[in-house]
Amino acid sequence: MTFELKILGSASATPVLSRHPTAQVLTVGASNYLIDCGEGTQWRMLEHRVRPHHLRAIFISHLHGDHYFGLFGLLGTMHLQGRTQPLHILGPAGLDEVLCTQTRVSNMQLGFAMDFTVVDTEAHAVVYEDELITVSSLPMRHRIPCAGYLFAEKPRRANLLKDKLPAGLRPDQLARLAHGEDLPADSEQAGLRHADVAGLPPVPRRYAFFSDTLYTPALADLIRGADLLYHEATFLEDLKERAAQTHHSTARQAAQLAHDAEVKHLLLGHFSGRYKALEPLLHEAHEVFPATALATEGLVVSL
Repeated sequence: MTFELKILGSASATPVLSRHPTAQVLTVGASNYLIDCGEGTQWRMLEHRVRPHHLRAIFISHLHGDHYFGLFGLLGTMHLQGRTQPLHILGPAGLDEVLCTQTRVSNMQLGFAMDFTVVDTEAHAVVYEDELITVSSLPMRHRIPCAGYLFAEKPRRANLLKDKLPAGLRPDQLARLAHGEDLPADSEQAGLRHADVAGLPPVPRRYAFFSDTLYTPALADLIRGADLLYHEATFLEDLKERAAQTHHSTARQAAQLAHDAEVKHLLLGHFSGRYKALEPLLHEAHEVFPATALATEGLVVSL
């Protein structure tokens, strides 16, 4: 089953040509989950063929404009395109008030329900769940309440192994085995267990999204062993004092957290507009954590 991250935007607050405000899409199976929604996100979705109707939930990290100013236009477009299925929106307290005010003053009457969940930005807790994933909040340390998110795939059934299947199984029996069931004792294949004819189940995949935050070593324990970590890296290490003043992180600090958390791969993002070339940030991170890449526009990472 697909478990894929697509980067729509990786810039920080100041606009830069060829870089866009934060937005990502995580695709699990046939479902899409939008993570942050900076200005122009719906244009980026058009460019990368991400259909708004396939969005199941939108996760907003905090209420700085470069992380959510694209939300209102996206909601309006989904309404104009005839969306009727409910949409889950999760974010810190205050986002619900902003959405209510926007819909009231613009008289925007959506044709679909918005199921809003207030995220406690100081807690690590499950905030969303469906049949595919469980999402937990991660407490970031920023200038305003801010949450990261840990997306954990639910365990999947093991696939049947053709060479272990006995001859003569009926389609209904194969279907039961494929769904993880054992065949009943009254069948001609009595005693045939799913475990006897299946391989090992796939290891569930996990993706951790760290939004704007001070370097926080304690967060490593919450994401230990994750397959992929996105960590903001607004500055290089020579500006670590500036990073601390603005409640951001450096590329080296992001790499150190990835190392300490024993994640498999690291993506750097939320780059300051002062950096026209991004290779120095990648080089700085590689010195600490070699399995690092830049979250550049249009990057797709399949896990």
